[in-house]
Amino acid sequence: MAMAKESGGVVIGGGGGGGRLVEMCIAAASASAESVERWRRQRRTLDRLPSHLADALLRRLLRRRLLYPSLLEVFQYSVEEVDLKGENSVDAEWLAYLGSFRYLRTLKLVHCRSINNSSIWPISGMSTLKELDLSRCSKITDAAIRNVISIESLEKLYLAETKVTADGVMLLSSLKNLCLLDLGGTPVTNNALSSLQVLTRIEYLDVWGSSVTNAGAAKLTAFPRLNFLNLAWTNVTVLPYLPSLRVLNMSNCTVHSIFDGDHRTSIPLTKFLVSGSTLTDIDESFSYIEASSLTFLDMSGCSVSNFSFLEKLKRLEHLDLRSTKIVDNTIELVANIGVSLRDLNLSHANLTSYGVSALAGAVMNIESLSLGHTGIDDSALSYIGMMPSLRTVDLSHTHIKGFIYWGRDNRERTLSLCALQNLKHLENLNLDDTQLRDEVVQPLSSLKELNSLYLKSDYLSDITLHALSSLSNLKMLGFRGLYCPTLDFSSTCPSHA
Repeated sequence: MAMAKESGGVVIGGGGGGGRLVEMCIAAASASAESVERWRRQRRTLDRLPSHLADALLRRLLRRRLLYPSLLEVFQYSVEEVDLKGENSVDAEWLAYLGSFRYLRTLKLVHCRSINNSSIWPISGMSTLKELDLSRCSKITDAAIRNVISIESLEKLYLAETKVTADGVMLLSSLKNLCLLDLGGTPVTNNALSSLQVLTRIEYLDVWGSSVTNAGAAKLTAFPRLNFLNLAWTNVTVLPYLPSLRVLNMSNCTVHSIFDGDHRTSIPLTKFLVSGSTLTDIDESFSYIEASSLTFLDMSGCSVSNFSFLEKLKRLEHLDLRSTKIVDNTIELVANIGVSLRDLNLSHANLTSYGVSALAGAVMNIESLSLGHTGIDDSALSYIGMMPSLRTVDLSHTHIKGFIYWGRDNRERTLSLCALQNLKHLENLNLDDTQLRDEVVQPLSSLKELNSLYLKSDYLSDITLHALSSLSNLKMLGFRGLYCPTLDFSSTCPSHA
């Protein structure tokens, strides 16, 4: 049965009527506690139900709060994936039933507060389990790791923000099939990281917030397949040459050198994140990165003032320069990236409308633009209107009033929001904490694709709601500090006092 139809977050199979019939069956089976008990009393098992449909039914029951531990028994021969993220009721009893699942491949217990060391025992030794996520289970300590390492089939293990120590991490060296290991927020030491060198299949390693230093980072060359590395919030300042790496996160670090050593071949990173970091030599850092490969760059909060390195990054699709020192005179370097740019964040930067003018006609394919908390005013709107692919625009906390004066002695007034009418694909618009008044919002009613609009302002009244009543696709309206998830303009949203 083909995966074809999505309903309520559950993807189910079938072509045409077959898919609808399966959906109706799942809906009927999970309609109420009585319907669940009816088919459970009849001792109907789900042994022959395809795994993706069994997974869909289990998710539906969980979402409707109709799933309880003993009901899990009927899924033990069919379900392959179980996601219990954030379910505080999940405890050792639930795990006792899950431990009997014959074909379970993925088990996610993220932030399940009742899960402790003894809860893990029933799943020890499972031969089919490939992925186990215990992130943010605060009661998980080194004692639980002794049961985890008995699951030799594990390929993906998440232990972020647990109470596992460096001693527990060392025990993981026996899991030879691991290709993904998330130890973020745990006190991984250099010695603990060194003990993991035997895990040569590792492709994804996350040790943010750990105690790893340059000495530990030097051991990363033992992972020949490593393509994702997160060292954020560590004391690592220099990395060895890692030719397989594609994603690197060194946010909130002091970076002296990336890929230290005498290597002439640059590394084709696709994503580089250094949010909040100090880069002592920006040009040297980027010299080791193959410019034609980098598509994602997050430098938000960096103290860098020289942005000349952007000249070479013609393939960037995502660029985050929030809270940086970029100014009007250097925004041309961003504009030169050109048509590849899709997502640009310049919020909290010292920019004016003059800087935005440099982007007009240059970044024609941009889909998301953030200019919140900048010095732009209404004159920027005409330049933004020249970016026809925009879907999301953030203009919050700016000097926009909704009109511009022109003509002799500036006596003529034009509604500046009319410039946004060219954005035929605009779906999300944030104008919170601007200086808009009721008489200037009418042009927004022509933005027929809008589904989210934020207009927090003390200057707006119910008149604005009436002006926007024709926006049939609008699903979220932020108005005077009140956020309405669904709109019915026949009865306006109450004003915030």
